[in-house]
Amino acid sequence: MRPFGILLILAAILTPLYWYAEWIIGRDGTAMFSQYIASVAIIAMAITQLLATRMRWLEFIFGGLDRIYIIHKWLGILAITSLLIHDTVDAELKGQETFLTDLGETLGELSLYGLLALVVITIVTFIPYNLWRWTHKLMGAFFVFGAIHYILLMKPLAPVLPIGIYMLVFCALGIICYIYTLLPFRGGKSFVVEDIRDLGSALSVTLKPEKRGISHRAGQFAFLKFSLPGFEEVHPFTISQAPKQDETLRFTIKRLGDYTGRIGQAIKVGTKAKVSGAFGHFKRRGKNPEIWIAGGIGITPFLAWLSELEKTDNPIHLFYCVREENDAIHLEELKSKTKLEGFHLHLVVSSKGQRLSGSMIASNVDFLIKNADVYYCGPESLRKAMLHGLKREGLSSRRFHYEEFEIRSGIGIRNIIAWLLARFRTG
Repeated sequence: MRPFGILLILAAILTPLYWYAEWIIGRDGTAMFSQYIASVAIIAMAITQLLATRMRWLEFIFGGLDRIYIIHKWLGILAITSLLIHDTVDAELKGQETFLTDLGETLGELSLYGLLALVVITIVTFIPYNLWRWTHKLMGAFFVFGAIHYILLMKPLAPVLPIGIYMLVFCALGIICYIYTLLPFRGGKSFVVEDIRDLGSALSVTLKPEKRGISHRAGQFAFLKFSLPGFEEVHPFTISQAPKQDETLRFTIKRLGDYTGRIGQAIKVGTKAKVSGAFGHFKRRGKNPEIWIAGGIGITPFLAWLSELEKTDNPIHLFYCVREENDAIHLEELKSKTKLEGFHLHLVVSSKGQRLSGSMIASNVDFLIKNADVYYCGPESLRKAMLHGLKREGLSSRRFHYEEFEIRSGIGIRNIIAWLLARFRTG
């Protein structure tokens, strides 16, 4: 995450304090606090709607899209927490009740309980993706309800004052961004399937542009949607080849769920698709010895890096972790690159009792771990184990580079439940 983007968010949230502090003298402090905390919720939700647009310029402010989704998640949690506090304080403002204020109150309650339910669905990651995806779209609708609630209800400060105008801007921003996210696959370029290869546990799909392709760097991912009935979902996949002159794209898709499992039977050469992107800031520094660690389908960005690698001035060791050797996708392609001086491939097969560790990596490279840059792509559990093990070998955490493998992430709810159950059994 980029500090500049975080500072912008903090500035947006803290700015209303200037006006509320100026007006609190001689007024109901509880009402002012309730209004400020409601302002925090509106601002946080408006920014989450902006981040949900996936506009590419956002990466220059906040960092890669994987980091943007993390900010998006925590802003949503901040918003619902602020709404709950606002509802608990429930500072009553005297004034004449009208139809509009009653409507605002009703919409406020709908917004609160609707957002609360959707946030729970979001952080409980074992809820199926299909259900989460469709319910998540309702977030914007409940934001609209909350914005109307804020506009219609009586407030201690007039809406024509700077604070009122400031908040109306965020209400408008959130609503406009929500409408934008409802557009059908916004900004996508048209492609057609040129080649399909069955890799066993995965599928390699090459697309060629119908007109102009997309601009991307090796290691980036894009959002892909096939123009077929039943495949309306938009999914992110890493582009598993470096940019090519003919602008074709190769996606290597692991058969992990219902959607990815059905793609192989549904698509054919000539099937149309839409691609939006590319996103991500997973790139090599290229100044030090390198250790690449791939877990399963996490091999895809390294395939892209290798496809443009013609020589290396520093040694590169790729550790590829799979359950079975047959699960090692594009293995022949990887082996062909071992002809490059300085590139070394290490296949780690768990079914053979092999387990990757920091000490195992240290024993297979001919340089000090502390002098290397480590690049990781794979499941979060393996990432944490690798970082812990390599730090014991002298690696600084600043030299451990990765992107979030799972864009949809929770807040550790499984661990919380496990802890509560353990306390219950021992209590």
